[in-house]
Formats: sequence, C-alpha cells, structure tokens
Amino acid sequence: MNSPIRLAFLMAFSARSKASLKAGFSRWLLVFGLFIAGMGGIVLQAHATNSPSAGSVVDTEPSWSKSDWAKVPPVRPMPRPGMFGKPPARPGYASVIDLLADVQPEYFPNPGRGYYSLWDQVTGNVRDTRPVSPYPPFALMPTSAYDIDFRYLENPDHEKDIFDPVKRIHIGNDWLLSFGGSFWYRYMHETDSRLNAAGRNNDYHLIRTRFHADLWYRDDLRLFAEFIDARSFDPELAPLGIDRNHTDILNLFADYKVGNVYDSPLYFRFGRQELIFGSQRLISTLDWANTRRTFQGIKSFWRNEKLDIDAFWVRPMITEKGEFDNWDRRRDFFGLWTTYKHDKDHLIDLYFLSLNDNRPVGGTFLGSTDIVQSVAPGRTTMLGDSNVHTLGGRLVGDYNQILYEIEGMYQFGQWANLDVSAFAVATGLGYDFQMPLNPILWLRYDFASGDGNPQDGNVNTFNQLFPFGHYYLGYIDLIGRQNIHDFNAQLTLHPKRWMTFLAQYHRYYLANKRDFLYNAGGVALLGDPTGQSGSHVGDGIDFLVNIHVARHHDVLVGYSKLFSGNFIENQRPGINPDLFYVQYNFRF
Repeated sequence: MNSPIRLAFLMAFSARSKASLKAGFSRWLLVFGLFIAGMGGIVLQAHATNSPSAGSVVDTEPSWSKSDWAKVPPVRPMPRPGMFGKPPARPGYASVIDLLADVQPEYFPNPGRGYYSLWDQVTGNVRDTRPVSPYPPFALMPTSAYDIDFRYLENPDHEKDIFDPVKRIHIGNDWLLSFGGSFWYRYMHETDSRLNAAGRNNDYHLIRTRFHADLWYRDDLRLFAEFIDARSFDPELAPLGIDRNHTDILNLFADYKVGNVYDSPLYFRFGRQELIFGSQRLISTLDWANTRRTFQGIKSFWRNEKLDIDAFWVRPMITEKGEFDNWDRRRDFFGLWTTYKHDKDHLIDLYFLSLNDNRPVGGTFLGSTDIVQSVAPGRTTMLGDSNVHTLGGRLVGDYNQILYEIEGMYQFGQWANLDVSAFAVATGLGYDFQMPLNPILWLRYDFASGDGNPQDGNVNTFNQLFPFGHYYLGYIDLIGRQNIHDFNAQLTLHPKRWMTFLAQYHRYYLANKRDFLYNAGGVALLGDPTGQSGSHVGDGIDFLVNIHVARHHDVLVGYSKLFSGNFIENQRPGINPDLFYVQYNFRF
C-alpha cells in the first residue's frame, strides 16, 4: 500500500505553492493543533492498549472477503436539518373531493402499504413497504454524490434497476468501481429581481449536468472524481456567480484509511471536496445553486454508532465560468465538528470553526474607526484582514409527535482593527399531527446580530459563513442570516406518499436599523446609516409542490413572494419581488 499512500499525499499537496506555505506557516500550526485535538486523543488512547482487543487499533490489512463490501463505503447520511419532516406514515387522498368526503382510496390494513411514486400509482404497483432507494423522493438533494448509499446492492434479493450494471462493479476481490450522475433543468421567473431600483424582471433557464466515478481498494483507499457543467440561458440580468460553471471538477479527492479505532475506521481525505455539517446554517453544499459549493484541502473523519468527529482545513473554490476553478488563496477555513447521537431520534452538535479572510474588506466608514462588514454598491473599499471564530452547539430531535431544535452560534475575533463580537440563534418547535395528509407544523424564530453603533470599535454583524440560507430564510434568497429577526412558520403536507406540499410564512425585521439588509449570499443589498428607513423588511410567503415521478425522476414547482415593509419601501419604492420556478431532476 506504500504506492497508493504516496499518491494520496501527492494529490493533496501538489496544489500548494512554496510561497503560500511560507505565508501561512502560523495558520498551519493552528490547523495542526486542531487536528491533534480532534483526532489525536482517539488514536493515542487506542495505541495505549497493548492487546488487540476491541477498543484498539486493529491490523489495517486484514483478510478481505466479499461480505466486507456490504460496509463500503462508510456512508454518512445527510445530517438532520432544521424544520425536518418525516416520511408519510399514513395513506392519502386522491382528490380534494376525497378529502372533503374523508375517502382514502389508498387505505390498506398495513400502514406501510401503498404507492410510493407517481409511476407506482399509474401502473398500479402497490408496495408492501417503502422501497429501498439511495435517493430522497425530492428534487433538491444537498447530500454529496460520494455519500449516496448503494450498499444494498450487495444483497442479491434487492429490487432490480436499469442502472445496476454501472454500480458497484467488482474487479477481482479487492477493487470496487461505481459510476453515477444527475441532470436538472430549471425555469426561473423573477419579478423586481434582486430588489433592483428599476424594477426589472428576469426570466432565464438553468441546466446542470454531473457525472462521477468512484474507485475503492478494499476499505483502505478511495479515489473519487465528479464532473460538473452548469449553464444559464437567456437571462435578462447579468447571471450570478452561482449560475454558471462550464466543464469543471466538483469533487476530486483521495481517502486513505489510517486504521480502525475502537472498531471504527479513521480516514484522511485529500483534495477537492464538498462539506456539509449539522443544520447547514453555516456549512452546506448549497444544492439550490446551479454550481453547488465546494472546497479544497484536507479533512479527517471518524465515526461510530454514537459519535462522529470531523476536523478539516480547506479553502473555498472560486468559480470561473470558462476556466478551471482555483482555490481562494486569501481564505483559510478550518474547524472541528462533533456529533453525538444519543439515539436515532436525538442528537447534539458541538463545533468550532475559523475563517481567515485576507480579501479586501468592503465597507464604508461610519465613524472614526468602525466599518460595515460587507460590501454594498457604491461603497468604498479598504484593506483589512478578518479572523472570525465561531463556537456553536445544536440540539435536535423528536419525542412522540413533538419535534424540536435549538442552535446557538457565537463569533469572536478581529476584523481589520476592530473586535468581532456577534451571535445567532435558531429555535423551532414542531408537531406531527399523525392524521390524513400527514401534516407537520413548525413554528420558528431565527436571529442574527447586526452592528448598530458605528463608533464603538466593534463589529457585531454575524458572519453566516457558507450556508444553505435558501432553505431557512425564504426561497426568494433576498434575506441572509445577518442582521435579521425572522419569525416564521412552516406547514408540510403529503397528500400522497409521492407528493410533498410545503408552505412557509416569514416576517422579517432588521436586528439593527443602521446596518444593512443582507441577501442569502451575505451581500449587503440595502442600508440606511441613519436608521430612519425603519426596521420592518417585509413579509414573505413560499409555496412548493414536489412530485416524485419515479425512482430517478422528480418535478418541483414553486412560488415565493416578498411583500415589502417600510424599510424596503423607503429604499426601493414600489418594489415587491416574487419568484416562480419549475424544475425537473433526473439521477442515476
């Protein structure tokens, strides 16, 4: 295994120049210390045990048999997000008339029996239980392609599929090769797009194609490569950076297994990779974006039945439409993330994250020292390094029919010559009614601090890092987790097992009237340093319907609108943006 090991290390470090190594030496020491704190304790404890019993590092080259492939790869399911739902456990109605008459044509004595896709319904394929499928029955899938679970194919009695021949191809006893991919098309119609002052609309089309190859040597070494091509057609406004990325690499990494620690594998991952953690409020693959989000660097991870530990150092990738993407040498992102799984229904996240940003700080002087933390059109630009550290924790779960979540995040550090002190809170309480239509109702409150005093020498605007804000703060993407109060509610219905209806209501206020309104990408859209424009941003509604057509196909239709409050009315009179979209997904 010496040659593959050397290959993995070469892949990880070839992208770094000698100059960047020297410039970032002090940060590398901090990153190294973080890895020691996150992983070293486990390894040292295991090595301290002399006997090769359970709880110690075992031989990394044991005998290998076909039955061992049922555990490869060690897939990590997508973390449970906020406002999570549950698979429909009851039958549904075929029409509104059926609902009013309380007639359930899908009623079967066994509550798991029924139709699980539109194609099942059309063909009369009544299933006794939910089919085993690697994909969620929904058009959006934040889960990375390398964590999609096809291990069920090792069972010879599995349900057959047309794409089985390109999955889990055994090459001798020791090698495994898989292929997969996806395609989507989305039509977007935006009224008063991006709060532009002219009130211009934006109609355009998005297409995304992904293809991946996955090669394993036993469970010791993995090579994963994923191609992406994202295109935008006929926009009336300039395309966003997340709309286009022509013929590029989304993931390209090597995993190397260090050994088994307490009967669970410890891996190091080198190269370009997506990251997704916890609620995705701070770190997400951003699946709504046509390009998705990816990083480049190194990650170590260890998981067992009760505990997940991840430590990483990465740099974000800069999307360049017509060229191969490069990592952002001016930003270093590292962290330690732990998840304790008390049982299948309750978990705790604890984490430390650090973002060192050496890009020019966009902002404007509001007093003798302070600057606003983000960029706005027409504002001046000044140089200044940002070192923002985030400490956070999250508790999420469900008990009987009650669903709950609470997450707190505190930030400290330096922004140019200013001290950073900011925080965010997300809370929610849900209820699973366990009745026809399978309704789940969430009531939520989200808060992220803003900066209200331009002369106190502090920056108090929360930095949302790399979030999936689209999921939490309105699908129209005009509100970010910075300087905001969001009182919101969500209702999810499953009229059929293959149909999902979701409705959200949001009432938004600025946390501080003198700070900006930030969008889902963290960009400052509007601001009034005097605070005289008010704090009520507006009221938002979101409706979407997802049709799970068949195992590989989903259709998503949605509508969102932001009714402007006094803050937007004073900044952009007569602007009331809305969004309509239709999306088709195919995965294999």
